[in-house]
Amino acid sequence: QVQLVESGGGLVQAGGSLRLSCAASGRTLSIYTWGWFRQAPGKEREFVASISWNGGTTNYADSVKGRFTISRDAAKNTLSLQMDSLKPEDTAVYYCAAGRGPSLVAVPPQYWGQGTQVTVSS
Repeated sequence: QVQLVESGGGLVQAGGSLRLSCAASGRTLSIYTWGWFRQAPGKEREFVASISWNGGTTNYADSVKGRFTISRDAAKNTLSLQMDSLKPEDTAVYYCAAGRGPSLVAVPPQYWGQGTQVTVSS
């Protein structure tokens, strides 16, 4: 099992920045891909970004490309999402996720955090 705990959400004005963190514990060596998803009110959960276990491969949703940066500190077992140039449409609950396969889109993640709220005001 892998446990994921997010932190860093909050309220920010449009154009501002936030940094989300995710602390991982448990059998983290079994994870191939780490990532972030989000779910806005009334919408389905959607993929935001992912990073491979060695940091060699990153993927981003088109809606956040160029504004968000995913990173991982393997020594500290933490995952981060730096969010810049935030827009009101980025408002959502953000979830940390982890999976044993190379894609968190093709195969849904096996592990999820509890989520952290990000609200961007206009």
